[in-house]
Amino acid sequence: MNLVIYILRRLAISIPVLLVGTFLCFVMVAGTGDPLAEMKSNPAMSKEAIAQMASQLGLDQSIVPRYFTWLGNFVTGDWGVSIAQGNAQAPVFPKVMAAFEVTLKLVVGAEILALILGVLVGVVAAVKQYSIIDYIATTLAFLLFSMPIFCVAIVLKRYAIEFNGWVRDLGLSDVLGNPWIRTTSPESLNFDGPGGFLASYVGAYLLPTLSIMAISFAAYSRFQRASMLETLNADYVRTARAKGLANGRVIFRHAFRNALIPVTTLFSVNFGAVLSGAIITETVFNWNGMGKLLVEAVTKSDTQVMMGWLVLIASSIIIANLIADLMYGILDPRIRVG
Repeated sequence: MNLVIYILRRLAISIPVLLVGTFLCFVMVAGTGDPLAEMKSNPAMSKEAIAQMASQLGLDQSIVPRYFTWLGNFVTGDWGVSIAQGNAQAPVFPKVMAAFEVTLKLVVGAEILALILGVLVGVVAAVKQYSIIDYIATTLAFLLFSMPIFCVAIVLKRYAIEFNGWVRDLGLSDVLGNPWIRTTSPESLNFDGPGGFLASYVGAYLLPTLSIMAISFAAYSRFQRASMLETLNADYVRTARAKGLANGRVIFRHAFRNALIPVTTLFSVNFGAVLSGAIITETVFNWNGMGKLLVEAVTKSDTQVMMGWLVLIASSIIIANLIADLMYGILDPRIRVG
């Protein structure tokens, strides 16, 4: 019951934060440009049609009434309409949710793999401090830190094109690509049954996943190494070793759980940053996700789409931080929620 009360209290605190954030963003978004600029420049559009469109989008009101109109509609499930197709008839909700699903599939897989590998490498590097393994892990992390994500993505895409050319020479279809530009089906990859589907899935997700995972892996491994080194030098770990406990038990039972707390905080922050910042990766690999949706909305001053994008990203960050707070209590019994 205490846990439920804690979760409800955290969610209640998040509501005013979300309201203030949406209002500030609505004001800034509304000032980015005129959503009807393209229509007004079209000689075929009459003034009556433009006025009707402005009324439908609420552009005939001032900023504050427009915000509360949007908020009232939003909380009742009406996310508004998009003008991306030159009209105000495209509902925002299915459009944003479709893009969110695409990005979420990409980011969740990349972050989970980066977290697992980063924690594993960080623990081994800390336990084997100043060994060849530690030096290799440190060098790799600094190398990935220094490379912009667009550089990683472009390099991977270039080698993928060369790899696909080599595969074609063997009489097979492209293996690496993305699901929106592929012309092959899983069955055409010369695999039978589940193998063909798996090959198609891996071929679609492998490159963008590696691009996002590379940068996150570097951060997780460095944080885990530093946290593990600090924990291994703690008094309670020295006491456990003095009692004669096996080294593996000391590392994984006493040191590892506490060393995960800083990485848990980093994961909650990094997940939101990656989710909202996957624009470059999606652009390079031509993914129709949240990044492409945001670019189109900003270009066309599509306020409704931008606000839907903002609420989804902000809600995801709030949930990720809530999960991190709950994980603290699991990792360290001294931390209690409620």
